[in-house]
Amino acid sequence: MSEHYDVAIIGAGMSGLSAGIRAAHFGKKAIILEQHNAPGGLNSFYAKEGRKYDVGLHAMTNFVPAKERRAIFNKLLRQLRIDRSELDLIEQKSSRIAFPGANLRFGNDEALLESEVERVFPGQVDGFIRLSVAVRNYPDAAISQPYQSTRKWIKQFISDPLLEEMLFCPLMYYGSAVEDDMDVGQFVVMFRSIFHEGLARPAEGIRLLIRVVLDRYRKLGGIRKMKTGVKQLIAEGGKISRIVLENGSELTADVVLSCAGLPETYALVDKALVPDQSKLAGQLSFSETIAVYETLPETWGWGDDTIVFFNNAETFSYRNPADPIDLRSGVICLPNNFEYGDRPLGEGLVRVTCLANHDTWCGYSDEQYVAAKGDWFGRIQQSILPMMPVATRQYAEDLVATDMFTPRTVKKFTRRARGAIYGSPGKVKDGRTEWGNLFLCGTDQGYLGIVGSMLSGVVMANEHVLKG
Repeated sequence: MSEHYDVAIIGAGMSGLSAGIRAAHFGKKAIILEQHNAPGGLNSFYAKEGRKYDVGLHAMTNFVPAKERRAIFNKLLRQLRIDRSELDLIEQKSSRIAFPGANLRFGNDEALLESEVERVFPGQVDGFIRLSVAVRNYPDAAISQPYQSTRKWIKQFISDPLLEEMLFCPLMYYGSAVEDDMDVGQFVVMFRSIFHEGLARPAEGIRLLIRVVLDRYRKLGGIRKMKTGVKQLIAEGGKISRIVLENGSELTADVVLSCAGLPETYALVDKALVPDQSKLAGQLSFSETIAVYETLPETWGWGDDTIVFFNNAETFSYRNPADPIDLRSGVICLPNNFEYGDRPLGEGLVRVTCLANHDTWCGYSDEQYVAAKGDWFGRIQQSILPMMPVATRQYAEDLVATDMFTPRTVKKFTRRARGAIYGSPGKVKDGRTEWGNLFLCGTDQGYLGIVGSMLSGVVMANEHVLKG
């Protein structure tokens, strides 16, 4: 006998957990099915040699003061019935976009970036202000419209190619599944989230956020099955009639919400559907190195940089690289450089994220893979030296632990096609599929990042579970 639910949610990532909270709050019988033993999906954590490492989270976007009740983040927390104080959010100090010959700082006061543009690109500041106003006033309904190239749209405001690339760099690295471009709607969302609002992180990192969200879901009576992957979705009469689990059991649900991704979800119904061009996986995957030091970055003369989005080539290329890893651009994150006050982290952390080639990393033998990780870890560390204080180079002997993930790691633990963290370039903004009761939420629905994923879960649950 299979058990029946009002809603079955595939994946215990941030979108799935948020959708579950929203459904359970209104009395819906909800179950979350997760193939792994740890929740969080693309934003989780793991333990190694006594240390806990965040996966995915550099910072949460959309940080605003609690008094701004109309802000997306605060409205989201109200929808989830989560008290903001539970998250213990710590603001960034400030971040930087670093290109050859030009640096732009930005922080949680949007005036900082405007003043920086005026300092570095005085002839562009009027256009930048008009761009900022256009982003602020961009209709929310238009965000859900079909894809429109930001490369074309932005030229009515910005005429300097260098400034254009510098603005794109952080927004692409934090939320574009499209090579060398962005959908205007996604650009608007990311511009608001990062430049208008700001960055913060829970004091304990992603573990705290996951704990708070899970606790909320449990208290509402939601059911969560870990290490319970979905093997197949059986379609009959234009709907998903049964969910077959990898352990051989089955269940049924009025509504199925999938956080697995667009091609991944379609493959669960019928693998023959995946080659359709509109269902193709994204081409963009990443590697990340983690270096742990005995000493803190503030002792290196690092300053207030929390995150550095860098490009050290003549042009900025955001695309699947020919080499195993593209060393020309990336993201340097220093988790220590948030405003911890009198409770700093105990060790120094430096995380470096770069674009990586999925086919190369997944094509290595086990022996080749281990050797390549060792080689590229060192090359990545060398490549970021120009962005780091000179004193930092003297602290190599203080390195106490390292780790590195690659597209192969992403694919293994998330089953994302091609290890594409940001999923398919083509987003399904209304969440609808070819089956009347199967809907997407999360990355391939169109909202990216931690706050975006949580928002996606809430919006899709409101629209397809509660209204339905």
